[in-house]
Amino acid sequence: MNRILIFLFFTFLCLQIKAQDIHWSQFNDNQLFQNPGNTGHFDGDYRFIGNYRDQWRSVTVPFSTISGSVDAKWKSLGYGLLFFHDVAGDGKFRTLETQFNVSNLFQITSDSMNLLRLGVNFGLNHRQITWSNLYFDNQYNGYVFDPSAPTFENYQNDKKTNFSIGLGAVYEWRKNDRFSVISGFSAFNLNQPNQGFYTSEIKRDVRYNVFSKGIFKINREWDIIPSTQISFQGVYREQILGASAKYYLNPKATEYCALYGGLWFRNKDAAYISLGIDYKQLFVGLSYDINVSKLVPASNLRGGFEIAIRYIIHAFKPKKIIHRVCPDFI
Repeated sequence: MNRILIFLFFTFLCLQIKAQDIHWSQFNDNQLFQNPGNTGHFDGDYRFIGNYRDQWRSVTVPFSTISGSVDAKWKSLGYGLLFFHDVAGDGKFRTLETQFNVSNLFQITSDSMNLLRLGVNFGLNHRQITWSNLYFDNQYNGYVFDPSAPTFENYQNDKKTNFSIGLGAVYEWRKNDRFSVISGFSAFNLNQPNQGFYTSEIKRDVRYNVFSKGIFKINREWDIIPSTQISFQGVYREQILGASAKYYLNPKATEYCALYGGLWFRNKDAAYISLGIDYKQLFVGLSYDINVSKLVPASNLRGGFEIAIRYIIHAFKPKKIIHRVCPDFI
């Protein structure tokens, strides 16, 4: 009986909560999903980011999400593509979305210490469910549960595709590479597209995102990087607060390498740790959620595993020219 109750709970979870947008623990390492104003905000020419999340494996069929993005910049213009694929529950409820982002950089002051980036997001969202994988109360005859019994359910549709639009703004105060503050606000699904599988209209709620991140030098080898993010979407609320410490392995060497370690808390849901490494233009980050919500009796504190990979390409390398000085007597 407990297994049936857990299954019904996660069926409800799939059909209701997953109507909202996906979320990430390593939100600072999925910049285009966080805010379209982040597009093109990096030191280099091309940036590639990959993210993978696996959660609730200890409770039911795991929910898995994979995301990838690439962005570049030309003068003050940033542009990029992002996609993600999410699968949840026994019904294999799939969400596939592709987003195109454009941003533009504005210098507020001539010393380049105050910068503003405005961005726009265009998304194409496809959702699909496999009804034949789900079980219903008609298959319970009062004594036993018979999964082979007919469900007598009339499915009107099993897929839906729609278009969305979003806007974002990012402000940065920057003294140098190791002393800056970045804050941003974004709003997605502004047109509230219909995501219902039936004839009745079910609008996709607007997702609002507010974030702030600082980088502060402690000494030659250590930085502290605190950050927070708050998301609102319909009745859904998510607040994340935490910080990472950054340790430079060889601050004077030509080959840049640094380690990260962080502790984070997501309100009423989970606490999680994060680890990461920078080596030249490559970053790899890992995190693990420790569930502290009301689901603890079923999860045994186990939540989700996440990995983030970022690689930046410097396509243009200026040629080093050595100028010879002519002697004075010529």
